[in-house]
Amino acid sequence: MADGTGAGDRTDDPGRGIAQRQEEPHTDYGGAVYGSLQAASVVAGTAAFGPFPRAGLVLLLLITGLVFWVAHVYARLVGDLASYRYLTWDRIRHVAGQEWPIAQAAVAPAVAVAISPLLRLDLPGTAWFALSVAVAEQIGWATAAAIRARASRRLVALSIAVNLVLGLIIVVLKANLH
Repeated sequence: MADGTGAGDRTDDPGRGIAQRQEEPHTDYGGAVYGSLQAASVVAGTAAFGPFPRAGLVLLLLITGLVFWVAHVYARLVGDLASYRYLTWDRIRHVAGQEWPIAQAAVAPAVAVAISPLLRLDLPGTAWFALSVAVAEQIGWATAAAIRARASRRLVALSIAVNLVLGLIIVVLKANLH
């Protein structure tokens, strides 16, 4: 932490610099799962207000994704006490890049809403389509994380099951709000 990288950036090899770590492919699966849950919640939450215009739902998804991304970047920077002493634009960019999957997760459901007229979906059908995309995305990211971590098949299956249950809870909430 003395180098300004923060506790979350430590490796077992103290000789490795932050530039080397940034070159390695890194996907924040947790952020992507979180962002997918957040997008599904946005779609489900709009059901309480009746049918939402497509353009409004697209904007709501994307803006909410960006707001949560900014909030997570800020929280990580503030939560890392070393950031106060070593806060640089490079550090901000690094953290912003790591947290970006939270915002990215809103894109697929927003695209689903945008293309729904091509599929001849009405507004309620559009909401269900976007919700399905968000839940599928959430399950996909969680599965990818478990596989990339070389988890056992049992743990991969458990990860899928847990994320399916979380997604179904949001689906049930949407059904009850509508």
